[in-house]
Amino acid sequence: MSKLLEDAVGELSKLPGIGRRTAMRLALHLLRQEVADVEVMTGTLSRFRNRIKYCHICNNLSDDDICPICADSSRDRGTVCVVEQVSDVISIENTRQYKGLYHVLGGVISPMQGIGPSDLKIDMLLDNVARYGIKEVILAVGTTVEGETTQFYISRRLAEASGVRVSTIARGIGFGDEIEYADELTIAHAIHNRTPLK
Repeated sequence: MSKLLEDAVGELSKLPGIGRRTAMRLALHLLRQEVADVEVMTGTLSRFRNRIKYCHICNNLSDDDICPICADSSRDRGTVCVVEQVSDVISIENTRQYKGLYHVLGGVISPMQGIGPSDLKIDMLLDNVARYGIKEVILAVGTTVEGETTQFYISRRLAEASGVRVSTIARGIGFGDEIEYADELTIAHAIHNRTPLK
């Protein structure tokens, strides 16, 4: 195999979810494209990586110092939804149901991986709650042990801030799921977080 092709496959296979076979197909697809089209794509990726910033308010991705969500004056400025990663912001925004602000932690507390509270943007969150008069913090982190630990830690820290309501997103049986296939913890959350029918 060509060394150049091998190098391209090696780099593409470093992407999450891309194995060597898919990387080979992508590399060969790029080879069939016009050189100018490939240069536009690689230039775009290079500009993205070199110019992207993190919002100094919420830690979301931005082209400027403030992301479009934080800059949008129509958003509910009294509510902040705390998420692990930028991809979580995108998922919630795609529902078009949430109109508040966000705070991206950059991960979860994981002692096994050497990630402590100081490695995340928790202090930034606490500063923002005090500075901007936040009324409610919605914790929307994963249901893993690390996610639960992170939620517990943040809720304890927020308990020190008077007047701030702390909530979590509802958890339970997903739409279209069968109860018999759900684990006990998921069923317990569903029963505990039940809502009345309208």
